[in-house]
Amino acid sequence: MGTEYEKKIAELVKKIKNFPNFPKQGILFWDIFSAISDGAACKLLQGLLIETIRYKYPDVEAVVGLESRGFLFSFSIAAEMGIGCLPVRKKGKLPGEVISYKYDLEYGSDTLEIQKNSMKPGLKCVIIDDLIATGGSLNAAIQLLQNSGAEVLGCLVIIELESLNGRKNIPKNIPVHSMIKYD
Repeated sequence: MGTEYEKKIAELVKKIKNFPNFPKQGILFWDIFSAISDGAACKLLQGLLIETIRYKYPDVEAVVGLESRGFLFSFSIAAEMGIGCLPVRKKGKLPGEVISYKYDLEYGSDTLEIQKNSMKPGLKCVIIDDLIATGGSLNAAIQLLQNSGAEVLGCLVIIELESLNGRKNIPKNIPVHSMIKYD
């Protein structure tokens, strides 16, 4: 992807702010909203996401946005590329018949859903989200899509919190591309 791509990433990094002790004490919150509130940075990020998908996943047929910040990116990417945009939401948020996947969290469980009519066997998908931390919701989305008959080509996240080792919770055969990595 080259030097020009890396320069664009460095420019984006300058726009991302962090907030210590948010949402609770001891958490350092990396805020993608601080970057996308700037029009030039928003356009830069969209371009980087599209460039990454076209380079890494040229056969993609649908972009899957995870609730909720993944939605911000999936629609504009899908529209620009002329492919489908599929939301994965928490239980009870989608109308019609849904396919569900229940997964465990450190503090309980949760369920992700996708509309059944949006899925077809072999649909080549890329999952997009703003951040990978522990990898729980990203892994659940992978399982949901695979259980639905889709082919998950990979995952694209803007920020990865490497110290939380989220990649260890993602199946080894599913590539995860993170644009920015923080410890």
